[in-house]
Order: sequence, then structure tokens, then C-alpha cells
Amino acid sequence: MATKIRLKRIGRRNRPFYRLIVIDSRKKRDGAAIEQVGWYNPISADNSYEINDERILHWLGEGAIPSDAVKKIMRQEGLSLRWHLMQQGTDEKEIEKEMKKWEMNRENVLADRKSKKLEKLSKKSEESQVPADVNAESKEEPAKEEPAKEEPAKEEPAKEEPAKEEPAKEEPAKEEPKKEE
Repeated sequence: MATKIRLKRIGRRNRPFYRLIVIDSRKKRDGAAIEQVGWYNPISADNSYEINDERILHWLGEGAIPSDAVKKIMRQEGLSLRWHLMQQGTDEKEIEKEMKKWEMNRENVLADRKSKKLEKLSKKSEESQVPADVNAESKEEPAKEEPAKEEPAKEEPAKEEPAKEEPAKEEPAKEEPKKEE
């Protein structure tokens, strides 16, 4: 049976909530699932998903294909790296070692993203304050501008030479007599 790991939408209008399910690939989005392996809440910023790693790895081993949205969640969780390492045949100790490295790197990446976001917001707030100060100074002392002196450009008429006309050479068309049968 061709199985997929994908999202099943539940929740009311304008308030989506999804279940991560294993389902036959030929069924509808909201069809009957084989197994529920987690959930995903796109509205909530904190704790927006929860997945059962062991069951997902089991179904991936059985040949289930994750959808793009599920792949993204697996990447955020680090599950795609674990699956990749398992596919290569690395032993459990090496996998744990790599997962710890990934975890440390992930924390650094998230901290960098947060600091860059705060830095960008502070720059925006500084830029919005600077034009207000400039406007206050400009009201006190209006700048005096002198009109620029422009000299009109000298225009010279373009020299035009008449085109030489040559008579066209015409040759009469040759006609072949029609043959009657």
C-alpha cells in the first residue's frame, strides 16, 4: 500500500489546526487515517507542533513518503537528519553524537535569528526618530536656495544632403507558352 505522512485539517473556519497522520495516498485530505503521529498548530508561535519520532521513523522505514509540510516540521525537529543518518547506516552512538551537534548548532542559529530581528527593529525605530528631528530643525531655519543659472544651448541646423535617385532596372518577365493536352 502506498502510504504518505501528511497533514489532516481540523479546526473551525479561519482557525486551522492539523493532525500529522499516516494515510493511504489515494484517500482525501480529511479521509480516514491509518495512524495519528502528531499535531501542528500554525496559529500558535510557541509549542506549535508535537510529533511522535519513533512512529514516524517506523513509517518512513515502511516506505511512507512525507509531504512537503511534514518534511519542514521534520527538519525543525531534527528528525530528517536522524533519518538521513539511519539511511547511511551509521551506528546509534554516531547518530546521537551528530544529533547533539545539531542541537547545539540549532540553538546558536535561533539565537542569531532573534538578535538580528531585534537589531533590525532597533534600526527601524532609530530611523523613524531621526526624520522627526530633522523636520524640527528645518522648521527653525529654512534653507535659502538660489535659482540655478542656465544658459540656453546653441542650436545649429543639421546639414541635410538630398538623396540620390537612381532609376530602377526593370526586366520584362518571361512567360512560357501553355501546353494543351
